[in-house]
Formats: sequence, structure tokens, C-alpha cells
Amino acid sequence: MKKVAFICVHNSCRSQIAEALGKKLASDVFESYSAGTETKPQINRDAVRLMIQIHGIDMEATQYSKLLSDIPPVDVVVTMGCNVQCPFLPCSHREDWGLEDPTGKSDEAFLETIRLIEEKVLDLRERMK
Repeated sequence: MKKVAFICVHNSCRSQIAEALGKKLASDVFESYSAGTETKPQINRDAVRLMIQIHGIDMEATQYSKLLSDIPPVDVVVTMGCNVQCPFLPCSHREDWGLEDPTGKSDEAFLETIRLIEEKVLDLRERMK
């Protein structure tokens, strides 16, 4: 099975949401990982709260902030839209989702980001079938 890495700088919000939704919505097509070039001591609190509320996924129970070196070699790299030099990871396919970081913004901003990530995970699943 192909491996997909969702990466951003801190691996604390968007990439964690993508990993969780990848595991929930596309585990029949690919394995999902997330990582960054830096880590945070915990996953974004708003992201955790809203993912439990919307999808019933407690990211803190199954995930943690990881460095690129903490994940296995992958086939596909999806960057979240870093607005800086995105982390590099060897792969056979790479794409950037260009998502704004909702950290520090309203629940509506988080909900929109979660919705966009869900759409993009489902699209990636279809393209990788």
C-alpha cells in the first residue's frame, strides 16, 4: 500500500488533521502520516476539540507531533501551504494544498480548513485508487 505524508513546518494543526482524516477516509487506499521540520509539545487544542466534535476523532489519543525523520519513507508528499520554504521529503509525487493556517483564528476558520482537508483527502483517495 502506498504511503502519504502530510507535512508542514510545525506538524501541529493542518498536517495532523490531514493524517487523521486520511486514516479515517482513505485507509483502504493509502497509509497516512504527518510530520514537520519542527514539533510542538501538543497538537493544536482547537483542532483537537473540533475534530472530536465533527468526526469523533481524538487526535491526541492516536497522534503526536513528529519530525520528518520520525516517519517511514513515503510515496506521496502533500505540503499544506507553508508560506515559507516547505520541508523536503523524497517521494514519487508531490503536491501543495495551499491551506491557510487557522491557528489563532475563529472556530469558523478551523471548520473551513477541516472541510477543505476532508475534500482534498477524498480527492487524493480517488486519484490514487
